[in-house]
Amino acid sequence: MGTLTTKTRFGFAADPGWTTFLLQLMGVTPQRAFVLVEDERLTVRFGPWLLRTPLSNVLDATITGPYTAWRVIGPHLSLADRGVTFGTNAERGVCVRFRTPVPALLPGGLLPHPGATVTVADPEGLVSALAGARNT
Repeated sequence: MGTLTTKTRFGFAADPGWTTFLLQLMGVTPQRAFVLVEDERLTVRFGPWLLRTPLSNVLDATITGPYTAWRVIGPHLSLADRGVTFGTNAERGVCVRFRTPVPALLPGGLLPHPGATVTVADPEGLVSALAGARNT
């Protein structure tokens, strides 16, 4: 018998004013921009960028925002703390902190990030899914 796997997928909430920029210049489409919470893994896909880490590496998740658009739209690196942002709107998102930093922006595991901010359509749902997955 196979193992039952739970997957919860969260799409990004795209600001219509930035859709063309994200689609045409970065390849960020609904099919290629999502956060996936599985039984043992967190995956963030943002166009060509990919972040994967075990759920056991997730320290916490907090709803954040609003943001300044030029600091959040698209993929961004925080020079203050090396955190990564995958943003599609300036309203709200979720900051996920990791026990051990994980790679996302650069290939080959270079420049790992201690946290990731994602502007998903259901921030409360993502925070709840991560809390529930970590407590099982």
